[in-house]
Amino acid sequence: MRNEDLYYKSVKIIVMKPVSKLSWLFIVMLFCGFSKTAASQTLNEFFNNSEMKLIYLGVDFTKARLINDPDANSFDYRNKLYPSINSLVINEPKNFDIAGAFHKSFVGSDIGAVRERNEKINAEEISSTNTEDFYRLKEADINAVVKGLNISGKTGIGLLFVMEGMKRQGKAGDASMYVVLIDMKVKKVLMSERFENKAKGFGSRNYWASPIKATLEDIKKKKYKEWKATYGASS
Repeated sequence: MRNEDLYYKSVKIIVMKPVSKLSWLFIVMLFCGFSKTAASQTLNEFFNNSEMKLIYLGVDFTKARLINDPDANSFDYRNKLYPSINSLVINEPKNFDIAGAFHKSFVGSDIGAVRERNEKINAEEISSTNTEDFYRLKEADINAVVKGLNISGKTGIGLLFVMEGMKRQGKAGDASMYVVLIDMKVKKVLMSERFENKAKGFGSRNYWASPIKATLEDIKKKKYKEWKATYGASS
């Protein structure tokens, strides 16, 4: 092989590699663009179609921290309190008005995946003395919770509450949580927003369920309108 042939062959290899990398980068960017567009279209339809079904997936407590409550029994929280709160939200739709908050004619429920995750919580990690745990979750944490849900085969929009912090302060405590809308088919977060509300009521179940009720009321009175203006505006 002549020297000039070797030279042109080398040039060909050097030139093709960057082109190949750029092609892959273009494909990735194109895919991300399609993904964002699809998510926007899904949210647009969700906030403009009252007949679009919503499935309530429950309250995920896997990331929650119970702050400054040394008398609480963490094992009772995992084994009794968390399941009872999830059941309460479903069994008392008038008090926990998901359909009204999200302006939907029908809301289904399927808390099996969340119940399964909550049952596996390490009870020894529930209690905390760090007040910063009330603000501990990031976007990556919410995505990880959603990816960990066993919702294979399910389609449509799912509603998930991800509890963050539960700070007891006598008769009136505080709770922080994320409200998350999910494309269940691909387990993708379409929208998430953090809320803080007061905890009050008689008994631990009612005490810690009350911030969920208050959050739904916030959505019904104000947040839904803001979300619709942001995600449901005609393009």
